[in-house]
Amino acid sequence: MATWDDVARIALALPETAEGTSYGQRSWKVADKGFVWERPLRRADLAALGDAAPGGPILGARVADLGVREALVADDPDVYFTTPHFDGYPAVLVQLDRISVTDLEELVVEAWLARAPKRLARKFLAAGH
Repeated sequence: MATWDDVARIALALPETAEGTSYGQRSWKVADKGFVWERPLRRADLAALGDAAPGGPILGARVADLGVREALVADDPDVYFTTPHFDGYPAVLVQLDRISVTDLEELVVEAWLARAPKRLARKFLAAGH
């Protein structure tokens, strides 16, 4: 399954991506816009999730829209989930130790495409990615 090293490797291979921190956690940005980040569960998340709260590392990822988020959660709830904190926000939470590296790569690239400037995204896609 995937690790933080996989997240960093995949994200930093994308054009104009930088690694930094946000709220004291690792995050990756393109054009100063975060697209994936480390997102430990907070007290309110744990209360909302109850016994269903996962215990492993959690990755936050931007998605194109709320429909994409809902589809990911519906298709694989053992990997993808959300909390009330993200209501109305196009992002999904991922149990990093349950996602395959292949699926992680697709998720990170899609998150990057959702946040990258249009010119940069078009150039990336035109190059056959």
